[in-house]
Amino acid sequence: MRTAIIYSQKYLEHRAKGGYPEKPERLIAIMNGIRKSHLFGNNNIVLIEPKCASIEDLQLVHTREHIDRVRAICETGGGLIGEETPVSERSFEVAMLAAGGAIETARVVVSGEYNSAFALVRPPGHHAGPNYSLGFCIFNNVALAAKYLIEKCRLNRILILDIDAHHGNGTQEIFYSTSSVLYISLHEDPTDFPGTGFIWDVGADEGRGYTVNIPLPYGSGDPAYWRAFKTIVSPIIEQYRPQIILVSAGFDGYYRDNVSELALSAQIYLKIFQEIIGLAHKLCYGKMAAVLEGGYNLWFLKRIVAACIGRMAGINTKVRDKRPPINLEAQKEADKIIKVVRKVQSKYWSL
Repeated sequence: MRTAIIYSQKYLEHRAKGGYPEKPERLIAIMNGIRKSHLFGNNNIVLIEPKCASIEDLQLVHTREHIDRVRAICETGGGLIGEETPVSERSFEVAMLAAGGAIETARVVVSGEYNSAFALVRPPGHHAGPNYSLGFCIFNNVALAAKYLIEKCRLNRILILDIDAHHGNGTQEIFYSTSSVLYISLHEDPTDFPGTGFIWDVGADEGRGYTVNIPLPYGSGDPAYWRAFKTIVSPIIEQYRPQIILVSAGFDGYYRDNVSELALSAQIYLKIFQEIIGLAHKLCYGKMAAVLEGGYNLWFLKRIVAACIGRMAGINTKVRDKRPPINLEAQKEADKIIKVVRKVQSKYWSL
């Protein structure tokens, strides 16, 4: 179970002014956690330095107008792309390197060089659409990886599983009308942000039924999240039988993370990763590639990412952590939502 970690020190050079939680210290904490866990001493785990995506690569997903706009803002010293995406002078090159890291992660897995891989990249990507940046996302890393696999490797059944606390509006938009990518997202109520990812967003045209959204109420916690995964996510993945599983790996659903309200514990993240690993081995020869998205509690990031990478490499890693109290009202509301999602998705999948 050889696992590649895609990482570059250059990812630390994207630093926006204004005290945003998406900062270089995230990756510093993660790398410290990996070293402390002695994962680099394991022969099954290899560190790989990525290369920048080319402009041609970026155009697999993004318009040339958007690419040029990002470059121009960065070359003049940085600022905001749109209304809220902060960039600095070095952000364009670093974002190209993040895109390249995601593509490399998918490539080394599909080629058979590694069974699995984890791209420790920043800035994150799943909010970025074809012609816009949003949130902390400049280019859509996981979407670029999927498009690379479609165009360059001729794959036609790719799963993108988004476990970030927020809906990946950009990823959904990019693949909304195709069956070549099944996009599944579990996320908190998206009414406030990003305003997409509701139950009835199921895809269009050829892609109808290939978008699955599970918007859970604030405070859902581990039990509801696990029920949604086991009764909706896993059965649909088994029926789709992907050629590779790409994971938009956000860890901001943690109960001590300040940017979300899902109230998840460390234990559920390890449980979910173990389930994904099992599905990959069952359905696609273990081919799994994860790309870092959100997650802003440094104490948690330091421990959970190392533990998940360890599990990918076949090491029984653990994280000691308290579980948050169960919110019974949120559980009841989550059960109603799960029931409706199952009813809607039953038009396309056997649930």
